[in-house]
Amino acid sequence: MDSTASTRPEGPPVWTVERIRALGAVTDIATVGEIFGLSRSSAYELARRDRLPAPVLRVGSRYRVSVAAILAALGVPNEPPSPPTT
Repeated sequence: MDSTASTRPEGPPVWTVERIRALGAVTDIATVGEIFGLSRSSAYELARRDRLPAPVLRVGSRYRVSVAAILAALGVPNEPPSPPTT
C-alpha cells in the first residue's frame, strides 16, 4: 500500500462556513446541491421549480445562486465575525 494513500473513506466534501464563503459571490446548482445534501438532479429539478432553499439567478441558460443567499438560508450571518480588539 502506498504510504501516501489515505485510510479515510472518500465521501462528499464537508461544507464549512469558511468553505462556502470561499466560493465567491455566486456558485452553480451542483455545488448548492452538495451544500444542502441534494443530488445534482434533485438540485436542478428544485431550481427549475423555484424550490431551492436559496433564490436562483438565471443567467442565460445557466443557473447561479448567491453565496450570501446560501448563508442566509443556513442561518449564518453574511459577514464573518470581526476579530476581537485588544
